[in-house]
Amino acid sequence: MNTLHQSSHIFALLPRRTTASLGPRALAFHLRPQPQQQQFRPFITNPFTPSVQSLSATRTLPYPAKAIYSIIADVSQYSNFLPYCQDSSITRYSSPDADGKKWPSEAKLVVGWNNISETFYSRIYCVPGSIVEAVGGATKTTLKEEEIAHHESGRNTEVEDKTTDESILTHLMTRWTVKPFPYKPPPPSNNVPSDLPAREQTEVSLAIEFQFANPIYGSMSKAAAPKVAGMMIEAFEQRVKSVLDGPGYGGNDKKAGRMEGLLGKESP
Repeated sequence: MNTLHQSSHIFALLPRRTTASLGPRALAFHLRPQPQQQQFRPFITNPFTPSVQSLSATRTLPYPAKAIYSIIADVSQYSNFLPYCQDSSITRYSSPDADGKKWPSEAKLVVGWNNISETFYSRIYCVPGSIVEAVGGATKTTLKEEEIAHHESGRNTEVEDKTTDESILTHLMTRWTVKPFPYKPPPPSNNVPSDLPAREQTEVSLAIEFQFANPIYGSMSKAAAPKVAGMMIEAFEQRVKSVLDGPGYGGNDKKAGRMEGLLGKESP
């Protein structure tokens, strides 16, 4: 018996399933060619999907860092100079820090534009002399525990925490950073005296991250967002100038008194 004949006997022993033994639905499936499944990726994203927006701005101001920091930490005065801030108040203070000073620990802000106005609460963290941070919604601070121990020890966990409400902002982090930036006079030249003293200057940085719960608010804010950080820090710069009364701090008695008050000294 040759190989071909043996193969025919082997196939004859295998069970046969013809189209006649299939039901109507199975037959249709059997006869119809099955297309390959394809995965489709959307090319257009929903413009109303809320997303985290980030803004930043930096200025160098000719004032001592301690004086500038005191103005930033005075959260209750924000409504007097920050754009879109209609009302600001401190609702809770921290425990005393190492120097015995209490800092804002929670604030209530009312912000608005056009006919829209919303109220929300923020947790405030002050790292004396360098950082003032406000967080809200589900956001957690990234500051080190030892830097903000005076805040954590003063929080009452039995009191309702309104700052975690996500009905307006699901994510909020605003951080002011202050760094001394000493001014060095230029090299002597024909037009510039060589005995100019170094001036005390401060670099002020503002970083903002936010995400609205309402997708319509998020969409509306995207148009204005790129300008907001610049507007805020420019408004702050004007506030510093008005509080410290001019580009320097060694002028008249009134000006010197304001500066000494912000530096924690008693005015003469």
